[in-house]
Amino acid sequence: MTQVFRQDGTVVPVTRVQAGPCVVTQVKTAKKDGVGSVQVGFGSQKKFRLNKAMRGHLKDLSSVRFIREFRTDLTDTGLERGDTFTVKVFAPGDKVQVVGKSKGKGFQGVVKRHGFAGSPATHGHKDQLRMPGSIGAGGVQRVFKGKRMAGHMGDARITVKNLEIVEVHEDAGELLIKGAVPGARGSLLIISSDEGTMEVQKETEAPAQEEVQAEPEMPANEDQKEESTVSTEETSEAPAAEEKTEEENKDVQ
Repeated sequence: MTQVFRQDGTVVPVTRVQAGPCVVTQVKTAKKDGVGSVQVGFGSQKKFRLNKAMRGHLKDLSSVRFIREFRTDLTDTGLERGDTFTVKVFAPGDKVQVVGKSKGKGFQGVVKRHGFAGSPATHGHKDQLRMPGSIGAGGVQRVFKGKRMAGHMGDARITVKNLEIVEVHEDAGELLIKGAVPGARGSLLIISSDEGTMEVQKETEAPAQEEVQAEPEMPANEDQKEESTVSTEETSEAPAAEEKTEEENKDVQ
């Protein structure tokens, strides 16, 4: 996290997020695959760290570290395999939804996990300061489901809505989002917005220089064909000439 200054001089706490470029690794349709979705890859990864199945899936594409798939009800999303998009899809002032995985805190007690106040430190409580206390009535003979108790804390999917984008740095591919976002430093986030347009960079086609270089070679090939036909004709006439000479020799004899 850091802070930036608005034009009126107010200080805004922001989180710097590296967002993109992202590449479309697969586009599924309901007719062909049974579900409509778009698969997106992010980050760079060394090729030898990928298994053979992933290498085949990312054939002709750059190796990515993370892959996530998003459902869609649109019959035509306008996206194709190999398309890329960057932070240009966002603009300052947009309200976004950020999904991430919170920090894992291991096994924790009720004071830290649920905010219990604990027991008084005196008057016979002794070592009961951070204890949960009674967990239910005696007549029911069981503990109700959902009772707040000690257990595993954190490492859960968290969604934060209505976060504001303060700045967009297109050159660095960064977003400055107001406030805090879920997850530890270096974790993966999914940032989405209900509004805006998708600016996609299509794959560049093969350069036409190869075709230009191939055109001058065509006349040379035709000349070669003519030479080959001439040589075959000459060779075909050669046996006939030999036969004539043999007949002349017989007549002379």
